[in-house]
Amino acid sequence: MIGCQILKRKRAVSLELAQQFLQVPVANVSDCMSRMTAGGPRLRPMHDGTAMAGPALTIKTRPGDNLLIHKALKLAQPGDVIVVDAGGDLTNALIGEIMVGEAKLKGFAGIVINGAIRDSAVLRKDSFPVFAAGVTHRGPYKDGPGEINVPIAIDGMVIEPGDLVIGDDDGLLCVPYEQAEQLLAAAHKKQEIEAVMVAEIRDGTQDNTWIDAALKRANCSFVE
Repeated sequence: MIGCQILKRKRAVSLELAQQFLQVPVANVSDCMSRMTAGGPRLRPMHDGTAMAGPALTIKTRPGDNLLIHKALKLAQPGDVIVVDAGGDLTNALIGEIMVGEAKLKGFAGIVINGAIRDSAVLRKDSFPVFAAGVTHRGPYKDGPGEINVPIAIDGMVIEPGDLVIGDDDGLLCVPYEQAEQLLAAAHKKQEIEAVMVAEIRDGTQDNTWIDAALKRANCSFVE
């Protein structure tokens, strides 16, 4: 049936590679992706802020319905991040304490809901990563339709099944499968550069001439 299908994921970033991304800030990876990709500022951590990284098991569901999320909880592998495109609708919560508890018990890396969650007081105290667009007490429907392991998009950020999904207090980011190793190396290099900058600020040796040079290129006038 069109709009109701469960596909098999054909490839996924390795868990070993995903774990290495836990050591770099999402902001650094984002900078290395030319600041062109983002999951939108509405997707916020609903847990204690613990970093998240893992291959995506993608779900597309109609707003307010979590039938395919229940199925995904049975299909996902340890280390996976369940990523749900529910259209950003906040009318009904799609997951809560019980479903998150199942995901945690099975060793998943996290859950992303482009929609709403509930039981927020409990989830907020936990280290299991949950990112969502909002909170509501009203529960979900369980009728479908929906799709598993199909390409989805959240605020223009395309996520293919098996892509790397990372998140921390600054938000969520998808790293394309083919670029993961290259971006990990670039993010480490950026960390090294920033460490030098911090040391130069502390020692008073930072070169700030680039600021006036940039203002000159912008034809900025200076008033004495």
